[in-house]
Amino acid sequence: MEELNNKENSTSFESLDILIRRWREGTLKEILDDWRWIFSYSLRYKGAIAFYLVLGIFSSTMGLVGSIAGKYMIDIITGYQTSKLWIMVSIMVGSSVFSLVFGSLISRITAKLNIAINNDIQADIFDKIIDADYMAINQYSNGDVLNRFTSDIGTVSGNAISWLPSIVIALYQFFASFFVILHYDTTMAWIAFASAPFILLVSRFVIKKQREYGKKMREMSSEVMTFEVETFYNFDTIKSFGIADQYSGKLRWWQRKFRDISLDFNLFSIKTNIYMSIVGMMVQFLAFFYCLYLLWTHAITYGTMTLFMQQRSALSGSFKSVLSIIPSFLTSSISAHRIRELVELKKEAHIPASNELDAFAADGFTVKMRKAHFAYVENKHVITNSEFIAQPGEIVALVGPSGEGKTTLIRLILGLIYPQSGETVIQASNGQEIPMNADTRHLFAYVPQGNTILSGTIAENMRMAKENATDEEIVEALKMACAWEFVEKLPDTFNQKIGEKGRGFSEGQTQRIAIARAILRDAPILLLDEATSALDVATERKVLKNIIQQRPNKTCIVTTHRPTVLNMCQRVYRVMNTQVTALSEEESSRMAMDF
Repeated sequence: MEELNNKENSTSFESLDILIRRWREGTLKEILDDWRWIFSYSLRYKGAIAFYLVLGIFSSTMGLVGSIAGKYMIDIITGYQTSKLWIMVSIMVGSSVFSLVFGSLISRITAKLNIAINNDIQADIFDKIIDADYMAINQYSNGDVLNRFTSDIGTVSGNAISWLPSIVIALYQFFASFFVILHYDTTMAWIAFASAPFILLVSRFVIKKQREYGKKMREMSSEVMTFEVETFYNFDTIKSFGIADQYSGKLRWWQRKFRDISLDFNLFSIKTNIYMSIVGMMVQFLAFFYCLYLLWTHAITYGTMTLFMQQRSALSGSFKSVLSIIPSFLTSSISAHRIRELVELKKEAHIPASNELDAFAADGFTVKMRKAHFAYVENKHVITNSEFIAQPGEIVALVGPSGEGKTTLIRLILGLIYPQSGETVIQASNGQEIPMNADTRHLFAYVPQGNTILSGTIAENMRMAKENATDEEIVEALKMACAWEFVEKLPDTFNQKIGEKGRGFSEGQTQRIAIARAILRDAPILLLDEATSALDVATERKVLKNIIQQRPNKTCIVTTHRPTVLNMCQRVYRVMNTQVTALSEEESSRMAMDF
């Protein structure tokens, strides 16, 4: 903590320089905008903040009163006064108790408000991220989003409450200490006043070095976090390739680099602390010897000397507190700006008319794509001039080599991304067409590639699709997905706990649970993205038949390479060379054999 305080103090003037420079450049407005955003959360608790401010001023006042009472006690004991000893003792004890109580209340209030604001910001940002446009949010890595969601929000919430009260309280302490000293001795007051910024002024030579270390440590911390996130996310892959030892070695390599930089910074901080302490002692000795001179000439009492030394230290400390707030002001601004980038992300498209489409309409819905063009990167099209249709009661297959655009087509159908030209629409039985958007997804049940099972019970995973599902409905969905045959044998059946990513279950079992979850949703359109790849042929065919029988007019779209699935499909589309092409029965059979 001491090292951190030294760092903050030494960077205060540079931070002030930054503020002045940004004002001259016309960019100070950005910092103020960031802080207006922060204060929008602080103002939710303005009553508590005002109470915090009052308590802080009272606590500082009680500390000052205690120091003055201590002066008179010393004077009484040394014989300069012969009365009011017990009054001074009472005042000193009382002020100390009150200061302790007020300080404890401030600590408690600060903790509660920090948690409240942290939760408020996290909840709001989470909602913004969830509702962000797919292409916009994917500009940021998962590690970057996580860092902003945790570290940056923590920085903002930690300063949102305390910044304004802290600077007001520090200024109050500064001027109160100055005027107390001034009351007794003008020269000493100005010595104390001049010594306060002196320590900071002489420390400017260390600023550049500290910034270099700080930057290196932040960068290294981000690199370590990214490595750890990627490692844990790809744990199965690392294990399967038998390269766990390599990753263990790499982690230790990162740890050594971070350790070396941290220890270098620690050594530099120690040297800086020694230097600052020497400077501080020189100033303290100057004030001390001046007090001795006054004491020798009988200009002051022992108690006054003690008060001088206490308040000189308090004045210097409050001055440091005021200036040290400037770096936190800038740091919070930077973090707030990073958070606001997520807040201001483009939202998903919402078409309210989509909610009027009845998910339980007996006639089902048709999915259409017309002359669609799509590119993640400009001039590098994944889909060009393509047509697609899937009608109620049909199983429509998408085939093609990996990386050719099948998943992109699924995203277009789900309304996660939008074609740059052309359109993807959903059509009701009355002919009404609505472009795919965030609000049309209530008509879809989706089983993506990979393991999508979360930690919890099987029932909890199932109720993600239908929150109020009965036990009977869960069992029925599990039966239709051919999952009940192994679930019923579990000790707790569908209340059996599942580890993260389905740990404890085979890939085929987790796929069947995921399919059962989609069946439970009972949406008119079902998307299966390689969702049956781990099932045997007989189970796969049975599951698909059960899905169609559940709702005869269900529209089912699958990505697959299996001939057994293609033989059940009414229509097959090939996704290759940026084109989505309808295949004849002969072509689909040949395509199945190729893949």
